[in-house]
Amino acid sequence: MTKKSLQDTYAPHNACFGCGPSNDKGLRIKSFVSDDGQKVVAEFQPEPHHEAFPGVLNGGIIGSLLDCHCNWTAAYFLMKKTDADSPPCTVTADYKISLKRPTPTNQPIQLVATPIEISGNKVKVYGELIVNGKVCDTCEGTFVAVTEGHPAYHRW
Repeated sequence: MTKKSLQDTYAPHNACFGCGPSNDKGLRIKSFVSDDGQKVVAEFQPEPHHEAFPGVLNGGIIGSLLDCHCNWTAAYFLMKKTDADSPPCTVTADYKISLKRPTPTNQPIQLVATPIEISGNKVKVYGELIVNGKVCDTCEGTFVAVTEGHPAYHRW
């Protein structure tokens, strides 16, 4: 049996550009809880239309990949902390992307994200974008569970 991604499990109708399974023109990343349960991982294969120039991934795509993947990491760990059956709907409060080196597009990208602090409805997450064993880009961000009345509240 194939394991389902967090997105496919909890938000199959989400249309987010980065992680929405129902957005045919989006990136449609698939995030999975690691075997040890301590982080969330994903793999993404860029296509030529994701490039800034031949062979190198566009910075905006890098930001979208890390933003969405880290957001799902926050939602998952908030769900675990509260022993809920589904993750709360979370949004990005802030995030900082550091572009460490050109990110090649000729092989799969690994995304790894870990919660570094959980406080109430907020989670600080650290993420890495890795290609061929090298960290190309990093993300540090704060992701917040929203309540009824917020436009994103029912998005999944």
